[in-house]
Amino acid sequence: MRPPSSSPPSPSPSLWRDTDFRRLWAGQTASQLGEHTTLVVLPLFAVLTLDAGAGPLGALRAVGQAPILLLSLLAGAWVDRWRARTVMVLTDAARAVALGAAAVAGLLGLLGLPALFVVAFTVGALSVLFDVAYQASLVRMVRRDQLVRGNSALEGSRSAAQIGGPALGGALVSLLSAPVAAAAGALFFAVSFVSLRRIRRPESVPERVAPVPERPELAAPVRGRIREGLRFVAGNAWLRAVCLASAAFQFSFAATMTVYLLFLPRELHLTGATVGLALAATGPGALLGSVLAARLPGRLGHGVVLVSAAVLGNGALLCVPALYGSSTATILALLAVNFVFGTFSQLVNVTVMSVRQAVTPDGMQGRAAATITFVGMGFTPLGSLLGGLLAQEWGLRTGLLVTAAGMMLSPVLMAASPLARLGRLLPVPREEPRPTE
Repeated sequence: MRPPSSSPPSPSPSLWRDTDFRRLWAGQTASQLGEHTTLVVLPLFAVLTLDAGAGPLGALRAVGQAPILLLSLLAGAWVDRWRARTVMVLTDAARAVALGAAAVAGLLGLLGLPALFVVAFTVGALSVLFDVAYQASLVRMVRRDQLVRGNSALEGSRSAAQIGGPALGGALVSLLSAPVAAAAGALFFAVSFVSLRRIRRPESVPERVAPVPERPELAAPVRGRIREGLRFVAGNAWLRAVCLASAAFQFSFAATMTVYLLFLPRELHLTGATVGLALAATGPGALLGSVLAARLPGRLGHGVVLVSAAVLGNGALLCVPALYGSSTATILALLAVNFVFGTFSQLVNVTVMSVRQAVTPDGMQGRAAATITFVGMGFTPLGSLLGGLLAQEWGLRTGLLVTAAGMMLSPVLMAASPLARLGRLLPVPREEPRPTE
């Protein structure tokens, strides 16, 4: 009889040898490029082609962001009960059709602001569903010991899209036309559709909870699970602080970006390509921020890193209202500001994610993330509307200064919360709450 082997288990195979993972990665990469290109193309379409003012631009951005408020919590609960790949394929097809129709209507001169609002809302709603689904799809596709590498590859694609998407969108609008740029976004979603459709690995439908007479809340599992997530986040001091600081940041940032997208072409007289280049500088900064996030919190303390990085990143945007003209010095200053903002914003994002994951039990991770996204991002439509109103009433330079100053409320809230007292080691999670009886 052969003795049992004492050799260590063989390492898991490389994900890049997995054809289905490569197809998921390629589809997600194309989708992220389409999404980040569209985020620049639609506002520039309104400003440069339809001559939209501050108010309509703020409303357009608010309409595109509204699905975050309306659908985030539901998307998390829905995707848990559907095949994630089906959700991704359907949302890719629908976004390609929506942007393709907008491109054709724009080329024929038939696309006005009302139709652009419909396109922005449709693409935003479908993007919320896709973003939740691709994260769930990875968990269902790879082994648990491959999740870190899989997430690293997908997040690397997202950072690359943040770099290339805005620059590509701005360049296409400037060199060709806004309708052609919208068609490019549709093409990216079509490529994603084809790649994801080629995945062959079976994906089982997650189990549905059957209602029990003694447990009436199980008759509506989606509502019950959403309530549990809301209660858990509200009852945790660290997560409450994350929600408040995130809401303050996202509200002010949405207002700032509405004015910013008007300030660059109209006050500084920059072309669409230059606007895209300036926005793309946040991408390399985000890559540097991710590297710093792996080292600084363990050396300096998580609380110190969170507060100081938020002050430096948000404070950098206060420099933009001081810029004048479209000289080389102005463009270099914009690139530097966006690079600094991208670096420290990503450092805050990754550190906050580590805190959230550390204090949340495994069975509550998805709902805690969805709840924080809902609270943090839910105010962005109102912020976009406020930014448009301030730019219209007070002027672009003053409006940008006020909205950028509002972003400093986020580090103030963190400094006054238990987050600031976090040290080098993260706290352990509390016991996972039981379902409400």
